[in-house]
Amino acid sequence: MADSTELRAVLASIDREDPALCAFLDVRPEDALARLPAASRLPLAGLPFAVKGPTGLRSYAARRLIAAGGVPVGSTSVPGPGTHWQTWGLGRHGRTVNPWRPDRTPGGSSAGSAAAVAAGLVPLATGSDGAGSVRIPAAWCGVFGLKTTNGLLPSPDRSGLASAGVLAASAAEAETYLRCVLDGYADVPPELPLPAAYSPDLGFAETEPEVAAVVRGAVRRLEAAGVVRLGGGLGLLDPAATWLAVRGGDVRPPEAEVRAENDRRLDAFFARTPLLLTPVTPNRPHGHEGPGDTFSTALTWAFNLSGHPAASVPAGFTGDGCPVGLQLVAARGRDAELLGAAGAVERALWGPGAPFAHVHGPRG
Repeated sequence: MADSTELRAVLASIDREDPALCAFLDVRPEDALARLPAASRLPLAGLPFAVKGPTGLRSYAARRLIAAGGVPVGSTSVPGPGTHWQTWGLGRHGRTVNPWRPDRTPGGSSAGSAAAVAAGLVPLATGSDGAGSVRIPAAWCGVFGLKTTNGLLPSPDRSGLASAGVLAASAAEAETYLRCVLDGYADVPPELPLPAAYSPDLGFAETEPEVAAVVRGAVRRLEAAGVVRLGGGLGLLDPAATWLAVRGGDVRPPEAEVRAENDRRLDAFFARTPLLLTPVTPNRPHGHEGPGDTFSTALTWAFNLSGHPAASVPAGFTGDGCPVGLQLVAARGRDAELLGAAGAVERALWGPGAPFAHVHGPRG
């Protein structure tokens, strides 16, 4: 719940921090304050949030959040002209930086949304994910990110690859989002331990050893805490060429067969195991010059092709202070179950509340 004093404090923080962070394209203080009296009587009671990109305020998710009493404070940065591989945003003050390591990218394309949440400027921000555009910046900025099941919520993407999502301080905040945007949403508390499988590379990615070690350490902690019970793994065919063909609208038989085969393997996997665990990215956040030859999307875009819901939960840090994300994937349409599992994972890894204490350093 936010009153005018609290909302003004949020707006003042954005005004103070954003010149260095560059997370916002625009901020609308007068509009936000004007919305507050009516919003305060609704379920979200004036909860401040940010929207992705210049058209984010018109998105289905933003309209539903506003109808529930959320107050949009501004639009967050997305890649602009010359932003290599859409890996960083271009805000009103310049290039968006990673709050943990300003010399590194926050990821993209939901760059500003992740940076704003990580810096504690807003508790949640809308995003969209066509290849990992929610999960990658969530992982690299140390926040929670959710890509919903493809088709669950309206999306303007004609290729069918992109799905609505949210970046939030925790799985609980993301659940607030889903409860507002999805009719008939009901919590699904997990029955622990959850049968799960872990793959560091999905059978084809070249995951950095330190990134894999951070995620594997988090998975071991989940095993020890009784949150997951690991079984057999999963291998997929590399979906890179198929994703590019679908995005380009020219899918030929070899690419179509890769997609069909991966769908068969995933269907068989989720018929027996409710949860898949992987790193979100094979690499840590790279510099602003770009990722080089590495596809940061290597472990995420398979699930845009298949349509499965997927989330990023903070797993820890590399030795040079870069956040690493643990990816959780569930069966299609099991978004509520995925959020329940993510909440249990967060509690086991980090205790109650948001996993990290924003950019002042990791907690615990």
